Amino acid sequence: MTKPEWSDYIALLNREVVPALGCTEPITISLATARAVQELGAAPERITVLVSGNLLKNGMGVGVPGTGMTGLDIAAAVGATGGKAGLALEVLRDLTEEQIAAGKQMLAEKRVTVALAESTELLIADVTVFAGSDSARCVIAREHTAIVLVEKNGKETFSAPWPGEEAVKTEWPLTMERIYDFAVNAPFETISFILEAARLNEAIAAEGMSREWGLKVGRSMEEDIQQGLRADDIASFAIKMAAAASDARMDGIMLPVMSNSGSGNQGITATVPVLAFARRLNADDEQLARALIMSHLTAIHLKHHLGRLSALCGAILAATGSSCGIVMLFGGGMREIGFAIKNMVGNIAGMICDGAKTSCALKVASAVEAGIQAALLAKKGTSVSGKEGIVDDDLEISIQNLGRLGTSGMAETDKVILDIMVSKKHTPAS
Repeated sequence: MTKPEWSDYIALLNREVVPALGCTEPITISLATARAVQELGAAPERITVLVSGNLLKNGMGVGVPGTGMTGLDIAAAVGATGGKAGLALEVLRDLTEEQIAAGKQMLAEKRVTVALAESTELLIADVTVFAGSDSARCVIAREHTAIVLVEKNGKETFSAPWPGEEAVKTEWPLTMERIYDFAVNAPFETISFILEAARLNEAIAAEGMSREWGLKVGRSMEEDIQQGLRADDIASFAIKMAAAASDARMDGIMLPVMSNSGSGNQGITATVPVLAFARRLNADDEQLARALIMSHLTAIHLKHHLGRLSALCGAILAATGSSCGIVMLFGGGMREIGFAIKNMVGNIAGMICDGAKTSCALKVASAVEAGIQAALLAKKGTSVSGKEGIVDDDLEISIQNLGRLGTSGMAETDKVILDIMVSKKHTPAS
């Protein structure tokens, strides 16, 4: 038996849970540049990039795949020299060494400029490329792959409605009760596609454990286990694997992850802890798929109330999703899932996002640990009550409160974080 609305949930998952190579903020710049170059029809002589403050914040310190470098300028340069716009968030998948070298040469010759756009939008990438007397422009807005405008020599060649401004606005379809019903009762063959998230994100976690990527948070935890400083338990297994995947991704590994709501780290955090618990609990593929559906749709639901980019760390939302998936693997029902969400909202709701960078692996580890604790408490019937803090007895209101905190509540926080980041005086390493 299926329900008509379940096809909408599957469509939502197919839109929001997609492969991504590299951090999605610099990759958005690569995508916009590649599309502009495609329109230009020639190798660009120079590139100008205008971005929103939040996109700048999330793209300043994270590795760009294959380049060994960080920053939006190199993301634009290699997007121009070797990006394929048709690959969306995997735009840099087929980069060659020659194309990377050509991109670095563009930077050395100062032919790429990046500046803040005059816009109140949280996510704007406005890229113009020039060759001789010709120019082409591509604008991405509100979502990481949402191309809303393409121009050549100042004339519009393509336009699309901005996300959220489509002609017919539909009511948000999800609630936690509906997500749970779908995760438990949908035919396995209709949801088994989510297992691809486990395959991709397990592969990047294994790579993160095998080599020294980023801050080596996952590898360091394994060393601690070997030295008897940590237990080799199910929680440590989940935390170290999620952190290792983030280590590799934030350092620019040339492997895709399965993202969630436009974020690779959120995809990792919604997937790997659930997979780790499924492995240690000897769950079968169907049990894993249902727990992953619970996790990913919960993360999407929470993200809907927050927006694509904010001052609130998205790992919190994804770890809340994985906490719900873990509860399912323990045999918990809707009651325990509600408890897990309230425990998360009552615990680490204030973790800030201060840009994408290697230390995101630390935040992923902290969020996953909190998610496991929330699940274990929920399993015992323990929940933060609606009398405490921003938690409400009504589960959906608790979720709305978290979204309100991260949007209107932390708007000034976002500005302060960006000001601190762009005002830093960097001193040479000794």
